[in-house]
Amino acid sequence: MTDLSAPDAGAHPLPGIKDAAAPSAETIAAPLEALLLMATEPVPTAELAQAVRAPVGVVEEALRGLVRFYDETSRGFELREVGGGWRYWTRAEHAELIGGWLVEGQHARLSQAALETLAVIAYLQPISRGRVSAVRGVNVDGVLRTLVTRDLVQEVDRDPETGAMLFGTTGQFLERLGLVSLDDLPPIAPLLPDATTLEAELRASSMVEPSSSVEPVEAPALVGLGETQGVQIPTRATSANSPGDSTDQEGIR
Repeated sequence: MTDLSAPDAGAHPLPGIKDAAAPSAETIAAPLEALLLMATEPVPTAELAQAVRAPVGVVEEALRGLVRFYDETSRGFELREVGGGWRYWTRAEHAELIGGWLVEGQHARLSQAALETLAVIAYLQPISRGRVSAVRGVNVDGVLRTLVTRDLVQEVDRDPETGAMLFGTTGQFLERLGLVSLDDLPPIAPLLPDATTLEAELRASSMVEPSSSVEPVEAPALVGLGETQGVQIPTRATSANSPGDSTDQEGIR
Protein backbone atom coordinates (compact mmCIF):
# COMPACT_ATOMS: atom_id res chain seq x y z
CA MET A 1 0.00 0.00 0.00
CA THR A 2 1.31 3.44 -0.92
CA ASP A 3 2.28 5.62 2.01
CA LEU A 4 0.64 9.01 1.44
CA SER A 5 2.22 10.57 4.50
CA ALA A 6 5.64 10.93 2.84
CA PRO A 7 6.83 11.85 -0.66
CA ASP A 8 7.93 9.19 -3.11
CA ALA A 9 11.71 9.35 -2.97
CA GLY A 10 12.09 7.58 -6.32
CA ALA A 11 9.59 9.75 -8.18
CA HIS A 12 10.63 12.34 -10.72
CA PRO A 13 10.03 15.97 -9.76
CA LEU A 14 6.70 17.39 -10.92
CA PRO A 15 6.62 20.46 -13.18
CA GLY A 16 6.12 23.51 -10.98
CA ILE A 17 7.76 21.90 -7.92
CA LYS A 18 11.45 22.76 -7.74
CA ASP A 19 12.42 20.35 -4.97
CA ALA A 20 10.22 17.25 -4.86
CA ALA A 21 12.38 15.68 -2.13
CA ALA A 22 11.54 18.37 0.41
CA PRO A 23 8.34 20.15 -0.66
CA SER A 24 7.00 23.03 1.40
CA ALA A 25 3.55 24.59 1.61
CA GLU A 26 4.78 27.53 -0.49
CA THR A 27 6.17 25.39 -3.31
CA ILE A 28 3.09 23.22 -3.70
CA ALA A 29 0.47 25.98 -3.41
CA ALA A 30 0.46 26.78 -7.15
CA PRO A 31 0.30 23.12 -8.26
CA LEU A 32 -2.58 22.55 -5.83
CA GLU A 33 -4.44 25.51 -7.34
CA ALA A 34 -3.97 24.06 -10.82
CA LEU A 35 -5.28 20.65 -9.74
CA LEU A 36 -8.30 22.10 -7.96
CA LEU A 37 -9.20 24.34 -10.90
CA MET A 38 -9.57 21.20 -13.03
CA ALA A 39 -11.54 19.26 -10.40
CA THR A 40 -15.21 18.50 -11.13
CA GLU A 41 -15.84 17.21 -7.59
CA PRO A 42 -14.23 17.61 -4.15
CA VAL A 43 -10.71 16.16 -4.07
CA PRO A 44 -9.58 14.46 -0.81
CA THR A 45 -6.42 15.75 0.86
CA ALA A 46 -4.70 12.37 0.53
CA GLU A 47 -5.33 12.35 -3.22
CA LEU A 48 -3.86 15.83 -3.57
CA ALA A 49 -0.85 14.77 -1.50
CA GLN A 50 -0.24 11.82 -3.79
CA ALA A 51 -0.57 14.03 -6.88
CA VAL A 52 2.02 16.59 -5.72
CA ARG A 53 4.16 13.96 -3.93
CA ALA A 54 4.12 15.78 -0.62
CA PRO A 55 3.24 14.78 2.98
CA VAL A 56 -0.42 15.14 3.90
CA GLY A 57 0.47 17.59 6.67
CA VAL A 58 2.27 19.90 4.24
CA VAL A 59 -0.67 19.74 1.82
CA GLU A 60 -3.08 20.59 4.64
CA GLU A 61 -0.92 23.60 5.54
CA ALA A 62 -0.86 24.76 1.92
CA LEU A 63 -4.63 24.41 1.55
CA ARG A 64 -5.33 26.36 4.75
CA GLY A 65 -2.92 29.03 3.52
CA LEU A 66 -4.83 29.32 0.24
CA VAL A 67 -8.12 29.66 2.15
CA ARG A 68 -6.68 32.54 4.20
CA PHE A 69 -5.16 34.19 1.13
CA TYR A 70 -8.46 34.18 -0.79
CA ASP A 71 -10.29 35.58 2.24
CA GLU A 72 -7.74 38.31 2.92
CA THR A 73 -7.64 39.43 -0.72
CA SER A 74 -11.46 39.34 -1.10
CA ARG A 75 -11.43 37.07 -4.15
CA GLY A 76 -14.71 36.32 -5.90
CA PHE A 77 -14.21 32.65 -5.08
CA GLU A 78 -13.19 30.63 -2.05
CA LEU A 79 -11.71 27.24 -1.29
CA ARG A 80 -13.93 25.00 0.82
CA GLU A 81 -13.59 21.58 2.41
CA VAL A 82 -16.88 19.81 1.70
CA GLY A 83 -18.01 16.26 1.05
CA GLY A 84 -14.68 14.79 2.17
CA GLY A 85 -12.55 16.89 -0.15
CA TRP A 86 -11.57 20.36 -1.42
CA ARG A 87 -13.15 22.40 -4.20
CA TYR A 88 -13.48 26.01 -5.37
CA TRP A 89 -16.79 27.82 -4.86
CA THR A 90 -18.04 31.28 -5.82
CA ARG A 91 -18.77 33.48 -2.82
CA ALA A 92 -22.30 33.81 -1.48
CA GLU A 93 -22.35 37.59 -1.92
CA HIS A 94 -22.15 37.14 -5.69
CA ALA A 95 -25.07 34.70 -5.88
CA GLU A 96 -27.54 37.30 -7.19
CA LEU A 97 -25.16 38.38 -9.94
CA ILE A 98 -24.46 34.82 -11.00
CA GLY A 99 -28.12 33.87 -10.82
CA GLY A 100 -29.04 36.76 -13.12
CA TRP A 101 -26.35 35.76 -15.58
CA LEU A 102 -27.40 32.16 -15.87
CA VAL A 103 -30.03 31.30 -18.44
CA GLU A 104 -33.43 31.09 -16.78
CA GLY A 105 -34.51 27.51 -16.26
CA GLN A 106 -31.06 26.14 -17.04
CA HIS A 107 -30.85 24.42 -13.67
CA ALA A 108 -33.65 22.14 -12.48
CA ARG A 109 -35.00 22.37 -8.93
CA LEU A 110 -36.22 19.70 -6.60
CA SER A 111 -39.92 19.67 -5.84
CA GLN A 112 -41.22 20.21 -2.30
CA ALA A 113 -42.08 16.50 -2.10
CA ALA A 114 -38.52 15.56 -3.08
CA LEU A 115 -37.05 17.93 -0.48
CA GLU A 116 -39.27 16.48 2.25
CA THR A 117 -38.28 12.93 1.30
CA LEU A 118 -34.61 13.92 1.20
CA ALA A 119 -34.89 15.45 4.68
CA VAL A 120 -36.38 12.23 6.09
CA ILE A 121 -33.56 10.15 4.59
CA ALA A 122 -30.87 12.60 5.73
CA TYR A 123 -31.95 12.54 9.39
CA LEU A 124 -33.04 8.88 9.73
CA GLN A 125 -30.55 7.09 7.45
CA PRO A 126 -30.02 4.29 6.79
CA ILE A 127 -33.75 3.96 6.15
CA SER A 128 -35.93 1.72 4.00
CA ARG A 129 -38.38 2.90 1.36
CA GLY A 130 -41.22 1.62 3.56
CA ARG A 131 -40.13 3.68 6.55
CA VAL A 132 -39.82 6.81 4.42
CA SER A 133 -43.37 6.25 3.17
CA ALA A 134 -44.50 5.70 6.76
CA VAL A 135 -42.95 8.94 7.94
CA ARG A 136 -44.35 11.00 5.06
CA GLY A 137 -47.69 9.18 4.87
CA VAL A 138 -47.52 8.93 1.08
CA ASN A 139 -45.96 6.73 -1.58
CA VAL A 140 -42.40 7.96 -2.26
CA ASP A 141 -41.38 5.69 -5.15
CA GLY A 142 -41.36 8.50 -7.72
CA VAL A 143 -39.43 11.07 -5.72
CA LEU A 144 -36.99 8.45 -4.44
CA ARG A 145 -36.11 7.55 -8.03
CA THR A 146 -35.58 11.26 -8.70
CA LEU A 147 -33.22 11.61 -5.72
CA VAL A 148 -31.23 8.53 -6.81
CA THR A 149 -31.00 9.89 -10.37
CA ARG A 150 -29.77 13.24 -9.07
CA ASP A 151 -27.07 11.41 -7.03
CA LEU A 152 -28.37 12.79 -3.75
CA VAL A 153 -29.47 9.40 -2.37
CA GLN A 154 -28.05 5.91 -2.84
CA GLU A 155 -28.57 2.32 -1.72
CA VAL A 156 -26.25 1.68 1.21
CA ASP A 157 -27.26 -1.65 2.79
CA ARG A 158 -30.04 -4.19 3.34
CA ASP A 159 -32.15 -4.66 6.43
CA PRO A 160 -30.94 -7.94 8.02
CA GLU A 161 -34.46 -8.81 9.20
CA THR A 162 -36.68 -7.85 6.26
CA GLY A 163 -34.17 -7.78 3.43
CA ALA A 164 -35.46 -4.33 2.42
CA MET A 165 -32.99 -2.02 0.71
CA LEU A 166 -31.74 0.81 2.93
CA PHE A 167 -31.04 4.27 1.57
CA GLY A 168 -28.68 7.03 2.65
CA THR A 169 -27.34 10.33 1.35
CA THR A 170 -24.32 10.66 -0.95
CA GLY A 171 -21.19 12.77 -1.10
CA GLN A 172 -22.98 14.91 -3.68
CA PHE A 173 -25.61 15.71 -1.02
CA LEU A 174 -22.90 16.99 1.33
CA GLU A 175 -21.27 18.99 -1.44
CA ARG A 176 -24.52 20.68 -2.52
CA LEU A 177 -25.24 21.73 1.07
CA GLY A 178 -21.64 22.76 1.76
CA LEU A 179 -21.21 20.28 4.62
CA VAL A 180 -18.13 18.35 5.68
CA SER A 181 -20.14 15.48 7.20
CA LEU A 182 -23.64 14.57 8.33
CA ASP A 183 -22.70 15.78 11.81
CA ASP A 184 -22.97 19.32 10.41
CA LEU A 185 -26.70 18.97 9.68
CA PRO A 186 -28.71 21.41 11.81
CA PRO A 187 -30.29 19.79 14.91
CA ILE A 188 -33.88 18.82 14.24
CA ALA A 189 -35.01 17.58 17.67
CA PRO A 190 -36.04 21.05 18.97
CA LEU A 191 -38.47 21.34 16.05
CA LEU A 192 -40.05 17.92 16.58
CA PRO A 193 -41.83 17.77 19.96
CA ASP A 194 -43.17 14.28 19.18
CA ALA A 195 -39.90 12.90 17.81
CA THR A 196 -39.56 10.27 20.57
CA THR A 197 -43.07 8.97 20.03
CA LEU A 198 -42.56 8.94 16.27
CA GLU A 199 -39.33 6.98 16.50
CA ALA A 200 -40.94 4.42 18.82
CA GLU A 201 -43.78 3.93 16.35
CA LEU A 202 -41.36 3.56 13.45
CA ARG A 203 -39.35 0.93 15.29
CA ALA A 204 -42.51 -1.03 16.10
CA SER A 205 -43.65 -1.09 12.48
CA SER A 206 -42.04 -0.23 9.16
CA MET A 207 -45.38 0.86 7.69
CA VAL A 208 -48.49 2.73 8.84
CA GLU A 209 -52.06 1.74 8.02
CA PRO A 210 -53.13 2.79 4.47
CA SER A 211 -55.86 4.92 6.06
CA SER A 212 -53.34 7.12 7.86
CA SER A 213 -51.67 10.31 6.84
CA VAL A 214 -49.40 12.70 8.71
CA GLU A 215 -49.32 16.26 9.95
CA PRO A 216 -46.16 18.10 8.86
CA VAL A 217 -44.00 20.33 11.03
CA GLU A 218 -41.52 22.86 9.66
CA ALA A 219 -37.90 21.68 9.71
CA PRO A 220 -34.66 23.43 8.67
CA ALA A 221 -34.44 24.39 5.00
CA LEU A 222 -32.05 22.38 2.84
CA VAL A 223 -30.22 25.42 1.48
CA GLY A 224 -28.62 25.06 -1.94
CA LEU A 225 -30.97 22.46 -3.43
CA GLY A 226 -33.15 24.95 -5.26
CA GLU A 227 -35.80 25.72 -2.63
CA THR A 228 -36.02 28.51 -0.07
CA GLN A 229 -38.91 27.20 2.03
CA GLY A 230 -38.44 24.89 5.01
CA VAL A 231 -38.55 21.13 4.71
CA GLN A 232 -41.47 19.43 6.39
CA ILE A 233 -41.06 16.41 8.64
CA PRO A 234 -44.24 14.58 9.73
CA THR A 235 -44.83 13.87 13.40
CA ARG A 236 -48.16 12.15 13.99
CA ALA A 237 -51.02 10.44 12.17
CA THR A 238 -54.21 12.26 11.25
CA SER A 239 -57.37 11.40 9.39
CA ALA A 240 -57.12 9.61 6.06
CA ASN A 241 -59.41 12.25 4.57
CA SER A 242 -56.93 15.04 5.26
CA PRO A 243 -56.50 17.34 2.23
CA GLY A 244 -52.73 16.79 2.41
CA ASP A 245 -52.93 13.01 1.90
CA SER A 246 -51.71 12.19 -1.58
CA THR A 247 -49.16 10.18 -3.51
CA ASP A 248 -45.98 11.88 -4.63
CA GLN A 249 -45.64 11.54 -8.38
CA GLU A 250 -43.62 14.64 -9.17
CA GLY A 251 -39.87 14.53 -9.55
CA ILE A 252 -38.00 17.67 -10.61
CA ARG A 253 -39.94 20.89 -10.61
